[in-house]
Amino acid sequence: MTDSPVADQQGRGSKGLKANAIGFWEGLSIGLDATAPAYSIAAVLGSIVVIAGVAAPAVLWVSFVPMFLIAGAFLYMNRADTDCGTTFSWVTRAMGPWIGWMGGWAVFTTGVLVIGSLADVAAKYLFVMVGADDLAANRVVVVSVAVAIVLLMTWLCVVGTEASARFQVWLVFAQVGALLFFVGVAVVRLAMGNLPDGSVSPSIDWLSPFDLTSDQLTGGLLLGVFIYWGWESAVNLSEESSDGDVAPGRAGLWSTVILVATYLGVGIVTIAAGGADFVAGYDDDDALFGAIGDIVLGPLSFVLLLSIITSGIASTQTTILPASRVSLSMAAAGAFPKVFGKVDDRYGTPAFSTWFIGVVAIVWYVGASAVSDNFLFDSISALSLMIAFYYALTGVACAIYWRTRLFSSVKAFFLIGVGPLLGAAALFYLLVESVRSLADPDASYTGSSVLGVGMPLAIALFFFVLGVVLMVAWRLTPAGAPFFTRKGFEKVSEEVAFAALGPTRPGLPTD
Repeated sequence: MTDSPVADQQGRGSKGLKANAIGFWEGLSIGLDATAPAYSIAAVLGSIVVIAGVAAPAVLWVSFVPMFLIAGAFLYMNRADTDCGTTFSWVTRAMGPWIGWMGGWAVFTTGVLVIGSLADVAAKYLFVMVGADDLAANRVVVVSVAVAIVLLMTWLCVVGTEASARFQVWLVFAQVGALLFFVGVAVVRLAMGNLPDGSVSPSIDWLSPFDLTSDQLTGGLLLGVFIYWGWESAVNLSEESSDGDVAPGRAGLWSTVILVATYLGVGIVTIAAGGADFVAGYDDDDALFGAIGDIVLGPLSFVLLLSIITSGIASTQTTILPASRVSLSMAAAGAFPKVFGKVDDRYGTPAFSTWFIGVVAIVWYVGASAVSDNFLFDSISALSLMIAFYYALTGVACAIYWRTRLFSSVKAFFLIGVGPLLGAAALFYLLVESVRSLADPDASYTGSSVLGVGMPLAIALFFFVLGVVLMVAWRLTPAGAPFFTRKGFEKVSEEVAFAALGPTRPGLPTD
């Protein structure tokens, strides 16, 4: 058993969410789609090749390691506390309400920062795919279509988790299927030797990180780690999932494994088909897939463009889901106003939270776009700081919450102790490196600074300070004060620990 109550006779959980709405496969689809794999690899592969050359695939798999370790923390924390608030709920239990509130706020702000930009990608490539390049370059048209996509995806999230999940299953087939088709064709053409001049034979050495300098590896990881972000969306739906204490965590874990295989396949064949210099020419340019698609797929190159469109649409929706569920969980715990805890009687979804996230994300996206495209890109760059922060907190919270069982077995020591802490340490290191990098105004898209720091860091600091102000303000209200009396430093119950890890080995300490 977990700390979350089971569904009532009407099929609603303790927060009113519709129970058993999705299963493992739907959760897996949501976890995969939330990362926008087609767009993510297209957007960063050129930049990673600039940093690491043909060893870019090594960066891709090394980047997977801290994500996999943190996914393990999500798996075991979800076993102990099946709560749709994930990081917020777990960090509150393990580290206290103040840190827990900021962890939840970080999840909330990631949605605000990126939802509109994901829809922007889908809108732009819709026009590119049909040859309407003039419309693709028209920001008013693209922003208008992107807003319509966000509104549509928000509505779909409100209508029901089942409908959202079914839609995501189709999108993951379209997106990942297109990438696998591309890889398959490229492998066959490489084997036959009928690709144009510039193609090279892949080498096992491309997977070795040992020839990279520390600066190359760090620089690559700053890009590589965050293309895995989003897999935990399945865990945010744990209270709406069948076998909710186990299946969502496994879906998140398997999402990272499928992603690393996909990224490696796409990365290797793209470099092999085009050559490192060709790929490096698309530094920070998601047009890479259009160009490599022409080389490998010829008249079928639209398949890769279609994968980016589905990637943007799918991730728009799946990024709304965790932000709305965290808001609901915070309201249920008394950390947010009660209105965020309202669940639609008909659909069993957090309607207010969902629409609030969608609308605020639109306001930020339209406002950022009105300032400039570069400001919009800088706001996306700020995302990495939020992600590293709440992932790392989750890793630390796992070790604290399960501390009584860390030395009860070798399995426990590595899976709920060493693994999550190593993942957290890697992410805290990358967080510091990101702050150093983003502090340089010349490293930003706008090239401007606020109080002497680059715009991405200024945006991240703005949201952090805003969160602190809102947290303190809520603490001073009668409704918010009780939440902040929680002590934290809770520990897993023996019942849950036994179910997850089995009995303690004789002679090993349990506390």
